[in-house]
Amino acid sequence: VKPDVYLAGKNAVQKQMEDCLLVGSVVPYVTNTLAIMVPKGNPAKVTGLASLGSASIKLAMPNPEFEGIARQISSALEAAGGKPLADKVYKAKVADGTSILTHIHHRQTPLWIMQGKAQAGVTWQSEVAFQMQAGHPIEGVEIPAAQNQTAIYAGAMAKDAPHPEAAKRWLEFIRSPEALAIFGRYGFKPYQETTQ
Repeated sequence: VKPDVYLAGKNAVQKQMEDCLLVGSVVPYVTNTLAIMVPKGNPAKVTGLASLGSASIKLAMPNPEFEGIARQISSALEAAGGKPLADKVYKAKVADGTSILTHIHHRQTPLWIMQGKAQAGVTWQSEVAFQMQAGHPIEGVEIPAAQNQTAIYAGAMAKDAPHPEAAKRWLEFIRSPEALAIFGRYGFKPYQETTQ
């Protein structure tokens, strides 16, 4: 199926634009931040990113080999505890088995938490909101803004889109009050120029 629109993180959309696979403008529409996902009741008593370095807390973490979120998580870990914390979570704890890396997608994190394979994992806060709304025994620990990372989601029209008028209307719709209200139910925030 030939797409009309490509939606992803703003940098990925920009890269597709540079590779001449997209046309028109890059249209940013919402932002998202990181949160620490934990089981309901937070039995491991995770209080923030620094807690994740503890040998007693088993983690489910996005795999840096193929998940872009892992770069943002590493930056957040460095903001919270320097390179030693990032290395502890993504190297030492992986080596000793107390950090397990996803092999499909970071949506494995809630599953592994609910199965008792992990006590915490960093995901998008929208994923925490979704799991809670679905009634799963999950909650989130907020990451302070000074340590957090913000993702910007964007879209653009595919080159040779089979339905260019529909593509334009969709790119307008995703920034409309109606669409932003839907995104807002899952914790996404409307994109503002100052978000960059």
